[in-house]
Amino acid sequence: MTTLIVIYQNSKIKMKNLKGKTALVTGASRGIGKYTAERLAQDGARVAVHYGKNKEAALETVSAIQAQGGSAFVIQSDLSQPHAAELLWKAFDEQADQLDILVNNAGEVVYGKVNEVVEEDFERLFAVNVKAPLFIIQHGLKRMQDGGRIINLSSAAAYMASPMATMYAATKGAISTLTRTLAWDLGSRHITVNAVAPGFTNTDMSSWFAEPGLKEWAASQNTYGRVGEPSDIGDIIAFLASEDSRWVNGQIIDATGGGLLGVTKIG
Repeated sequence: MTTLIVIYQNSKIKMKNLKGKTALVTGASRGIGKYTAERLAQDGARVAVHYGKNKEAALETVSAIQAQGGSAFVIQSDLSQPHAAELLWKAFDEQADQLDILVNNAGEVVYGKVNEVVEEDFERLFAVNVKAPLFIIQHGLKRMQDGGRIINLSSAAAYMASPMATMYAATKGAISTLTRTLAWDLGSRHITVNAVAPGFTNTDMSSWFAEPGLKEWAASQNTYGRVGEPSDIGDIIAFLASEDSRWVNGQIIDATGGGLLGVTKIG
C-alpha cells in the first residue's frame, strides 16, 4: 500500500475559484448572509449585497469586502412586500449583467405554538421565507448562466418536532421541498440547487441566547458543545457555490454540528 503525505505551508488556503463570477446574497447585511457575501468575494466573485431595511449595515458589508480587495455593490428590496422579486432584480440589473450564484439567505422567524399563530405573522413569514425565494429564483433563472449555483437556506427546525417554531419550521420545510424539485428541473442546464440547514447559530435571529442558560443549553444539543457561528454555515455555502460541488445536487446539507443525530423534538 502506498501512503501519500501532503504538507501545506499555509494552514488555510484560499482559492480564487469564483473569479469572473457574479453572486447575489439576500439578507447580506448581517449574520450568515454577511459572512457568506464576504467569503464569496474572497473567493473571487463580485457580490450583490441585498438588504431589506438596514442600508447602513449593508454598506458596512460592502466596505469590508472592498477593504479585502473584493468587489461588491448594494441592492435593496423589502421581501415582505408585493413584487419584491421584481424590484430586487431591477436594482441588480442596474449594476450587473450576469448571474452565476444565487444565495437565498434572507429570512424571518416568529416563535410560538400553533394556538398562538396570528394571520399577520403567518403572511409575513411565508412572504419572506417562501414566496420571495421562489420568485427570486423564477426571475433569476432568466439571468443565470448555465452551470450556475442556487443555494437556499433551510433549517434544522424543518427536521425535528419544534412546537415553539411551528410556522418557521413550515416555511423551511417548503424551502427544502422547493430545493429538491428545482434540482431535478434545472439539471439539464447544469444548474445545481442545494440547501443548507443550520442548527442553533449565533445570529440576530437567536436573540433568545441572551436568556440565562439558554445559549449553554443550545450548545449542548450537538456533538461539539458549542453553538454554530456564521462562518460555519457560510463556508458550506461557499463550497456549494464552487466548481468543487458540481456533483452535489438536490441536497439538504445538515449544518448542525451533528445536532440532528437522534433528535426528534426540541422545546
